[in-house]
Amino acid sequence: MSKLRCDISISLDGYVAGPDQSDRNPLGDGGERLHDWVVSLAAWREAHGKPSGEANASTRIVEESRDNVGASLMGRNMFGPPAGGPWGDEPWTGWWGEDPPYHHPVFVLTHHPRDAVEMKGNTTFHFVTDGIELALERAKQAAGGKDVMLWGGAQVVQQYLAAGLLDELELHVVPVVLGGGARLLENLGAAPVEIEQVRAVEAPGVTHIKYRTVS
Repeated sequence: MSKLRCDISISLDGYVAGPDQSDRNPLGDGGERLHDWVVSLAAWREAHGKPSGEANASTRIVEESRDNVGASLMGRNMFGPPAGGPWGDEPWTGWWGEDPPYHHPVFVLTHHPRDAVEMKGNTTFHFVTDGIELALERAKQAAGGKDVMLWGGAQVVQQYLAAGLLDELELHVVPVVLGGGARLLENLGAAPVEIEQVRAVEAPGVTHIKYRTVS
């Protein structure tokens, strides 16, 4: 059965991006430090068309994050840029260049309609204005029985978690204190969110903690 999974780096004080996000600074002040653990890995660099890289205990975690994924979901701010609003005459096509690292359909939650955008490498961005449940339904159909990966940002993860639609959450906890920005685990509503820990893996510069939701 297809699952909705989320895989996201987070600071020790609970933020997935720093303060003062902008189109020039999409992760906010200090936010890039949340990803220092992964950008040096060969497993990540290969997927992003970059040479060389190292291997350590995080390698298996990164490789597993790609296994059995047939489609992705993300919010408008994750797709970028953070300003929002109508798409304009020369609409944005993402942070990742002509060949994004997804290589499957990606569904972007937005309030502003837009035609699908086909990129190199079999990535197509679809823009969904009908809410999180329809976006997930479309993503699962596109995934063809494989899992759907939820990439963020914080508000979209909160919505899926509060709605009881998220099956697995893997937090990459980085020993960084940002002091502000986009906090992940808030705005979850009155309903309790029940989760249980599946595993914890210590690696250089990060601890990977995987949870599953309990229905």
